[in-house]
Amino acid sequence: MIVSYAELAGTLERALAALGLEPDRAPRCAQLIADSTRDGVPSHGLNLFPRVASMIRRGAIDPRARAIRVAGRGALERWDGRRGVGALNAFDAMQTAIAGARASGIACVALGNTNHWMRGGSYGWQAADAGAIALCWTNTLPNLPPWGAASPRIGNNPLVVAVPRARGHVVLDMAMSQFSYGALASYRARGERLPVAGGFDRDGRLTDDPAAIEASRRPLPIGFWKGSGLAIVLDIIAAALAGGRATHEIGADPEQETGLSQVFIAIDPASLEGAAIDGVADAVVASVQARYPGERTLAARRQHLQQGIEVDDEAWTIARRCASA
Repeated sequence: MIVSYAELAGTLERALAALGLEPDRAPRCAQLIADSTRDGVPSHGLNLFPRVASMIRRGAIDPRARAIRVAGRGALERWDGRRGVGALNAFDAMQTAIAGARASGIACVALGNTNHWMRGGSYGWQAADAGAIALCWTNTLPNLPPWGAASPRIGNNPLVVAVPRARGHVVLDMAMSQFSYGALASYRARGERLPVAGGFDRDGRLTDDPAAIEASRRPLPIGFWKGSGLAIVLDIIAAALAGGRATHEIGADPEQETGLSQVFIAIDPASLEGAAIDGVADAVVASVQARYPGERTLAARRQHLQQGIEVDDEAWTIARRCASA
């Protein structure tokens, strides 16, 4: 089914309000979910809505909780997400980091006790739209085997880096696995093979079959042992700064994936005289002569705003039912 962005966002807003989000919070959460879907990442937008709805109904997510500051010194703060809606907690944490960067040049907010942030790139775009450089990441449930092991013990711990640019922000949004589980599910639903090998099957053979990787729970780390190592250090830093859970303390059931730890760093380039980030970014993009991180997102955004957004039938039905409740 094809729907307009306005219909998607409006339906999600009514659905989230029906699930208990307050009037000043439902529109923002609906926007974050709709924006992800509009930008070509439905796996971390509308398609995650059913899980969010289920977790709210079961009490794993408190729809009225708001993150609070619990400690801080200088440019570093620690926040407690209080098991609130992950996307809203992340948005608020990044807004706080952006404000801190404008005051001090750089700021970091470590957020613990939170939930799945949905599309991590949302908070990179949020910072870039405000003229800030961003670096943020989250830990996850154990869904990625460490290099040399067969069972998932580390998270695919998405990492986001964003650079503001007038002609189109440069935004890198990547998991520590070659393909996130959301991407695997999208390829499988479309009946497509992966463009490159993305993990192992149950017999330990590299494969481009997304269903086989989902079944084995053995996605391939980016850069092999390097991605595995990066996932581990990101987990340590996030849990330590946030005073929250590390991956080994998080349940393996996706609907019990709660109490996550996240880090949001914002840098204000305008604080440094002569930091002509736009010119540098333009020159680098031109020199690459290839697709840059964020370009496909902008193209998908333009297309979907003009032609409508194709939505997953099951997820859309659940959202509409919630909205009419």
